[in-house]
Amino acid sequence: MGAQDPLRTYHDKRDFGRTREPSGRTPAGGDEEPRFVVQIHDARRMHFDFRLQVGDVLRSWSVPKGPSDDPRDKRLAVPTEDHPLEYEEFEGVIPRGEYGGGTVIVWDRGTYEPLSHDRRGRPVDFAESLERGHATFRLKGSKLRGEYALTRFRDGDWLLVKAGHGARGRGTPDPRRARSVRTGRTLAQVAADES
Repeated sequence: MGAQDPLRTYHDKRDFGRTREPSGRTPAGGDEEPRFVVQIHDARRMHFDFRLQVGDVLRSWSVPKGPSDDPRDKRLAVPTEDHPLEYEEFEGVIPRGEYGGGTVIVWDRGTYEPLSHDRRGRPVDFAESLERGHATFRLKGSKLRGEYALTRFRDGDWLLVKAGHGARGRGTPDPRRARSVRTGRTLAQVAADES
């Protein structure tokens, strides 16, 4: 793996002989809308993983309190390593002792529409808008829908917020009661099924 491998950190942190997480393949090209996934991860600390397809990888952030559909909620989003596109489907138990050991469910997934633009209103490449530290996008998921923004702080962490004025959403679900959009199972059910 060369220095240009965007998944190098992802690969370096995992023993694929022990974990069922996808190792990543060369993705097939396509003109479809980019994908997103939100996974609930019951690891050392319960959190949500928010992932946006950017090119051939899923750019990833750990969101401790989870994304919210309420514009009043501002959520800390800590960047993590890029993940392979196949991770969108991953649901299961990462073995104890492995990086991120714990149970994972796919809480939401869908496509998104990049909305970033420059000061003159011209569209800006989504990867470039992330590099600049501010990106806007419209989520089209089973649970999360509407316009969101990611903004980077000087310390490297990000803020994830839903755009909207006066609109109230339901907020974030209780992760222990939340169900997978893939299988309808809770974290406890996935853990029990794989034990």
